[in-house]
Amino acid sequence: MQIFDLRTADVEQRQQAAALLVDGFRENWPAAWPTLEEAMAEVAQMLDPERICRVALAENGAVLGWIGGIPEYDGNVWELHPLVVAPAQQRRGVGRALVQDFEQQCAARGGWTIRLGSDDENNQTSLGGLDVYPDVIGQLAQIRNLRDHPYTFYQKLGFSIVGIIPDANGYGKPDILLAKRIQRLEKEPQQ
Repeated sequence: MQIFDLRTADVEQRQQAAALLVDGFRENWPAAWPTLEEAMAEVAQMLDPERICRVALAENGAVLGWIGGIPEYDGNVWELHPLVVAPAQQRRGVGRALVQDFEQQCAARGGWTIRLGSDDENNQTSLGGLDVYPDVIGQLAQIRNLRDHPYTFYQKLGFSIVGIIPDANGYGKPDILLAKRIQRLEKEPQQ
């Protein structure tokens, strides 16, 4: 497996990347990119030179997965959006490799933090289907992964849950917010 900038990929590989959005999100988030046309539009947006767009390729040139990033806060923070791995390639290190490469890309551009939202639209966590008000933080502190929600994948890579947007996708369908610092301080800040 090799990881490259998607901008250097050929048209066929870009189409494969778009098809992965449709296939990779179909089961748990079917409204994300329901058609190849919408997915192609997303790929085109991610090719903007201000963004990061990386692709993992097999030796035969087939797209195994891809990751994108959008700068925020003058480049101090990067939103990880999207990350998708071919269903047949999941749990084989492709996603981990893409995230690690993404961290390096963000750090090289002066980024300090990566953030992402991981929606729970199908009651995959203990927060799904729940009215988290008025004790949002208390409910978040007790989060459990009930059905293979991706937030634990990110936690294994060093991300921390930093918040939640209740009802982001409708009643009881929160967006779980995660972040990770990617730069190390040379010395402790002055108090």
